[in-house]
Amino acid sequence: MELYIIRHGQSTNNALPDDSQATRVNDAPLTDLGKRQAEALATYLATGASRDPWTNPNTGYSQPLGSQGIKFTHLYCSPMYRAMQTTFPVADALGMQPEIWVDVHENGGVYLDEAGKITGFPGRTRAQIAQEFPNYVIPDGVTESGWWNPQTGMESISACYGRAIKIAAELKRRAQDQAEKSERIALITHGTFTDALIKALLNQLPNRSVYYLHYNTAITRIDFEKDHMIVRYLNRVDHLSPDLIS
Repeated sequence: MELYIIRHGQSTNNALPDDSQATRVNDAPLTDLGKRQAEALATYLATGASRDPWTNPNTGYSQPLGSQGIKFTHLYCSPMYRAMQTTFPVADALGMQPEIWVDVHENGGVYLDEAGKITGFPGRTRAQIAQEFPNYVIPDGVTESGWWNPQTGMESISACYGRAIKIAAELKRRAQDQAEKSERIALITHGTFTDALIKALLNQLPNRSVYYLHYNTAITRIDFEKDHMIVRYLNRVDHLSPDLIS
C-alpha cells in the first residue's frame, strides 16, 4: 500500500502575521494563494507527478517509472473547510469521489481562543457540505448539527496523538489485509495531525520534542511492504513554484 499524506493549502489563519487569536476564525477557508496551491497540486497529481521507482532497500538499485500522474484508489480528506476546498480541484482532476474522514481533522478541533476563553463550534453541517461539495462521500459522523461537539471546546494535543495512533493502526491493518500492494491512498489533512500521524506510523513517542514540518500542500509518501515500511519522501513541494510555497 502507498500512502500519500498531503497538507491543505494556505488558509486565512495560516496567512496571519503572528499567532494572535484576535483575527482568527474557527474553520478557516483557503486564501487566494491556497487555492492556487490546490490547483497546482491537482495538476501535479493528475499529470505531472513522477511515479517514484521501487527501490530495493538491500541493494539500493531501482528502476525509474517515468512521469504519468498518480492513480489513487482512495481520496480522503478532513471535514475542515480548508481541507475540503483543497480536495475539490484534486478530485476533479483525478475524476475521483472524495471521502470525508472525520478523525483526520486538525489538532484542537473547531474552536476559538478569545483572551483565554475557549469557545467550541460545530463545524460545517451535512447540508452545508452537500451543497458546496455534492460529490463528497459524507460519513454518518457529520450530521445536521455539524461534526465537532462544541462542548468539547479545544481538543488536547494528547487526544490528537491518540487519534493519530488509531488512524495509524487502521492504515497498517488495511495494508496487512492486502494480498498484494493494491491500495494507493491520498489523505488531505493538516500540519499538526500529519506530524502526529507520521510519529504514530513510525512508532515514535508522541511528543513535541521533534516536529515533522510540512508546507501548504506538501506531500509525504510512506509505503507499506509485507514486513516493513519505507519512507519515500517528506514535505515534497515539486508542484509549487517558489512564489507558491508557504
